[in-house]
Amino acid sequence: MDKLYSVTELARELGITPRTIRFYEDQGLIRPQRAGNARIYTHRDRARMILILRGKRLGFSLKDIKEFLDLYVVDTTQVEQLRLLVTKVRGRIALLEDQLQAVQTSLSELRDIERISLETLRGKGIES
Repeated sequence: MDKLYSVTELARELGITPRTIRFYEDQGLIRPQRAGNARIYTHRDRARMILILRGKRLGFSLKDIKEFLDLYVVDTTQVEQLRLLVTKVRGRIALLEDQLQAVQTSLSELRDIERISLETLRGKGIES
């Protein structure tokens, strides 16, 4: 039988707060079972939370994550899910590569400004 988790147990195991889990529940990304007023999370909910957290860490929107998770339910072969994943991953890679280039350009310009400023200070007999 699958292990069942309370919101506190699941949060502790995943290193997040119960509030985070409830947020994703409110967004419709997970749907725990209920035992009275208590939420009961299954191994499947735990797996979904791991995917959600990984998706957020990699910069995907909640909309993207929900679309991906919903496809998993509809397409048990996972073909469409994998196609969508490849498309989204390629888009995210392209965006990150653009951001990386922008950061590298900024760093290069800042290093030039630093070098010129230090040379100017040295020319005035000031060490920094």
